[in-house]
Parts: sequence; C-alpha cells; structure tokens
Amino acid sequence: MTTQNEIPVVKTINNENQEGSETKTRTLTLRTSDGQEFEVPESAAVLSVTIKHILEDGFELNKIPLLVVDGRTLARVISYLTKHTEGGVSDEEKRDFDKEFVVRKEMSVLFDVVSATNYLDIKGLLDLVFQEIANRMQNKSVKWVRKTLCIENDFTPEEEEQIKRDHAWAWEGVESDDDD
Repeated sequence: MTTQNEIPVVKTINNENQEGSETKTRTLTLRTSDGQEFEVPESAAVLSVTIKHILEDGFELNKIPLLVVDGRTLARVISYLTKHTEGGVSDEEKRDFDKEFVVRKEMSVLFDVVSATNYLDIKGLLDLVFQEIANRMQNKSVKWVRKTLCIENDFTPEEEEQIKRDHAWAWEGVESDDDD
C-alpha cells in the first residue's frame, strides 16, 4: 500500500554519451488509469506542466498517478515527449516526427490524446493535435462535425434553413453529405 509520505520513484539509468563517458538519466514512474506503469526520463516528463508542478510542489508519491489517462494514450504521449527531448534530434526531424505522429490516426485516438495532453498540460502536443483535428474538419458539413463530435442537433429543419440563408458564405466549399 502506498502512503502519501513515500518519495517519487526516481531511478537512475546510466547512458553513454557521444564522447564515451557515462551520463545519468533520472526516470519517474507514471501510473495510468488502467494500472499500467511507465518509466519516463524526468527530462521528458517535465514537458508536462502538471508533472513539473507535482515535482516542484514536493508531493511525495511512489508513483505519479494519472487517473484520467489510459496506458495506450500515455504511450503515445511519452513517444512525443521523448522525441522532443532526445539529444541530437534536429528541428526538421522533430517536425517530421510530429507529422507522422498525427497522420492516419483515427479521430478517436486524436481526441484521447487531446484529453490526456490537456490534463498533462503539454502545450506543443496540444497545439499539434488540435491543428490536425481542425485540418480534418475544414470544409466538412455541419452534419459531419455533429456526428464526429457527438453533438446533438437541437435545431428544427426550418431553423437550419434560416441559418443557411442568413450565413450562406459559411457553406461555400463545404463537402456535401452523401444522404442529403
């Protein structure tokens, strides 16, 4: 049983740097809502403002619980964090990684990453995923957006037609729905 007075799990991993000498990397243990545990380099974990504040505020936890993040999603987030803190990775390589990180992902996966990233307060990743979602939504019909975001239509058909007449410019270039 974990008590609140336990110190965070911080492990040291010995790595060889380019000159052949050893460097030490501290790691933190993060525990997800589904009980999975991940050891993450502290340098990567503190890109999360939430985790950074936990450490700065001196909360003493054996494992840092992330109660609203599941293991599958945290694994994706950690891959982003580690790529963005790796030594020797150019800005161009990071941009290429970012592009691959969001391309061909299901919207539900992107929404899970947004939820986790918002909770963990990782601005760069949040901006990246929001931009991808916005790009995918561009020129989509209102019906598509409602279905994708699970928004109930509370307009009558007459109200919808009035809105379309009053704001016709908003429908220019919008893909039509197959069943309309």
